[in-house]
Amino acid sequence: MPVSYNTQPAGIGAKLTAISISLLGYAMSTTWSKTLMDCEGTATNNGSAEITMGLFNGNLQRNTCPTFGGEEAFSVFPELTAIEKTPLALHGLCVVLLAVCLLTSALSILISLYNSVSNPYETYMGPNGVYTCSSISACSSVLVLIIYVLNLILTKMQEELVASIAEITNVKLTHKMLEMRLGYFLLIPYAVLSLLAILFIYLYDHAAYTHRREQERPTEDAPKEIMMPGITEACETDTSSCRADGGLQSSSPLGADFIPVSVKI
Repeated sequence: MPVSYNTQPAGIGAKLTAISISLLGYAMSTTWSKTLMDCEGTATNNGSAEITMGLFNGNLQRNTCPTFGGEEAFSVFPELTAIEKTPLALHGLCVVLLAVCLLTSALSILISLYNSVSNPYETYMGPNGVYTCSSISACSSVLVLIIYVLNLILTKMQEELVASIAEITNVKLTHKMLEMRLGYFLLIPYAVLSLLAILFIYLYDHAAYTHRREQERPTEDAPKEIMMPGITEACETDTSSCRADGGLQSSSPLGADFIPVSVKI
């Protein structure tokens, strides 16, 4: 049977990871960014273009850009294949890292649930497995936060998507204004919950380890009443035979501290 201090933190760790994986699943299904750009065509026909993107789908709205407006929905990956390869590679890397987050979070939940009904505390299916999976999840999500925003800032992905989707070539897109949306920011609580699962199980494991160490202290650290019950009883019956340090006084003429030793030849 598993001991109580193993099952309790494992169950709470599984709940924290389940909440984080729910947040990640919703984040992957919603929008991540919105970019507004000015269209500079001719002196009289200037408008704007707004592109909203998620991981897999997006939407483009044009206001007299270059001459007429319009709204087009598009799939992200097919459109990215028609432009430069760098935005496609970075966007694909983000999706792969998020898939790693989902996988490692699911493994962390399974390991935590296994700990709640079993007692593999010293194996890879114990806290070490939770530490590894949750650490990979948190690190991968932080990498996605960095890579995704760098892809939007350092590349011309949005400008090229507008030109490719709307099939316009004589318009210059300027004054790009970027706004991150809910899907992007949900990665922050996901990473925090993954780290909290690690911290909670570590603190509980450390407390359990300290408790075990206290129970396994060497016998020399035990009180004298436990180590020398015979001496204690002798002192209680005859106080004149006890030394100040709790031991018995010796009747040997060689001195009080002399301990006779018998040797067989």
